[in-house]
Amino acid sequence: MSGIIRSTSYVLYDAYLCLMQLLFHRVDLRLRHTFTIAHDSRDVQPTLIVELRDKDERSNDQHGFGHRGDGHCGYGEATATRYYGITIDGMVAALEAVRDRIEAADLTNPDEFWSDMQPHLAQNPFALCALDQAAWDLWAKCQGQPLHKLWQLDPTNSPITNYTIGLDTPDRMVAKMLEWPWPLYKIKLGRPETDIETIRAMRQHTDALFRVDANCGWTAEQTIRFAQELATLGVEFIEQPLPVHDWEGAKQVYEQSVLPIIADESCIVESDVDKCGGYFHGINIKLTKCGGLTPARRMIARARELGLRVMVGCMTESSVGISAIAQLLPLLDYADLDGSLLIANDPATGVTFDNGRVIYAAENGTGAHLVID
Repeated sequence: MSGIIRSTSYVLYDAYLCLMQLLFHRVDLRLRHTFTIAHDSRDVQPTLIVELRDKDERSNDQHGFGHRGDGHCGYGEATATRYYGITIDGMVAALEAVRDRIEAADLTNPDEFWSDMQPHLAQNPFALCALDQAAWDLWAKCQGQPLHKLWQLDPTNSPITNYTIGLDTPDRMVAKMLEWPWPLYKIKLGRPETDIETIRAMRQHTDALFRVDANCGWTAEQTIRFAQELATLGVEFIEQPLPVHDWEGAKQVYEQSVLPIIADESCIVESDVDKCGGYFHGINIKLTKCGGLTPARRMIARARELGLRVMVGCMTESSVGISAIAQLLPLLDYADLDGSLLIANDPATGVTFDNGRVIYAAENGTGAHLVID
């Protein structure tokens, strides 16, 4: 099939049916520092990189499959997450169960590909996310364009990304910050007895803008009270201060906090966006939790209709996942794309960073390129 097919969200150029080979890459990402949040602590982050290889007669080996550097390869990623019960083996098993369907799919429309796969992977959105990222990457590479350009997005005025400081003692959090000078920090909190002390200590050493993420660790009364002082300490907003199911407290905080409140754990999937209207000032979308780029774009559109601010965040993941998320930057108010900066053994190349500004890779698709076998 050739020619141009137009839709409301993207344009297909010289599209063709693309049969695929599904491959998996298991990687243990080593963290630069022990990463601690209110409910977890880790030194190694297991991740799964999903690869879709284009089976196209125009560029193949004797078995019909293109190699990296010859044919087209699309990459996607999802991390194992104990908090959500996600394991590498579980993701692989979920994808293996639909291997035949994946490898025989028509990838001329990644939105439709996601819709076809979602019923089979609904119980494992992390696996669906990795597959969806790989599909969009492969599709855009087949078109010979960066993905954000095919979505007709202009990255000129995209937001910069923060750099995350994991929860620790105040002195150690200051040391981590000083080790990595940055114009914007996201600071993990969740220990009410020392949280304000931590922000005061960090403020003594930098003029950078702060964001704080309490990871469900505060009460409504604490959030409203803390917000008063945090506002004087150069904090931009508070992310998910209350437990997920405390909607009464969320309403109180929404009405009384002097700082904007951004939902994270309270906004996981598409249906959660409507719930956040009137309870939060904005939402933080995680691709792994919602199932990939495809639903994330719909969540952004719906959030805009409700007047919500939009942030897209990341897990502690490699340049594969970060490069996929970065394609959404022109649609966002806030970005949290520092996952690849937190690891010491990135298995891929992709987007890079210049003092918080995201620099797109020269490659097409999402720009991700695997540098391990």
